[in-house]
Amino acid sequence: MKRLAFLLLAVATLGAIVAYMPRASGQSEGDASPIYGVKIPAGYRDWKIIAVDQLLVPGKTDQLRAQLGNDIAIKAFKDGTLPFPDGSIIAAIHWTRVLSEDNNKALAAKFPGAQSFLVGSPVNVQFMVKDSKKYAASGGWGFADFKDGKPGDKALHEPCFSCHIPAKDHDYVFTHYAP
Repeated sequence: MKRLAFLLLAVATLGAIVAYMPRASGQSEGDASPIYGVKIPAGYRDWKIIAVDQLLVPGKTDQLRAQLGNDIAIKAFKDGTLPFPDGSIIAAIHWTRVLSEDNNKALAAKFPGAQSFLVGSPVNVQFMVKDSKKYAASGGWGFADFKDGKPGDKALHEPCFSCHIPAKDHDYVFTHYAP
């Protein structure tokens, strides 16, 4: 009887561990993007920074952005490996950019006229997942755009690959590793 109880406990524990493990693809459970089937990768917020930037389209968009990479992508960036190896995942987190009144007050004495900006509300998070066989028709990359944890619709995802064609010489990736 003790053996059976131990065996049942072991099976239940293993089942619980497997249920909470990230998938082999590095992607978690949840909704997938249309067209490419990309899901939000487990633990992506703990990945290393590739670069940060600002996107400003006067009258339309003013965003601060951070690109993060999983270990495979980071190694490829550091080594200058092109094309990126399968398993590379790049995340791009976008926020609104807001003026920091508190920082500006603190800076005013030493740096008159200086303006400091901070991340504001989240806009979206985008992913590029490298799988040269699965995504052969899109340069080996699958794309996803999520807002509040939910994938955008098919119309949002249809232009993803065509938007990246100008970066073909860098394996369709715009981001470069920040020194």
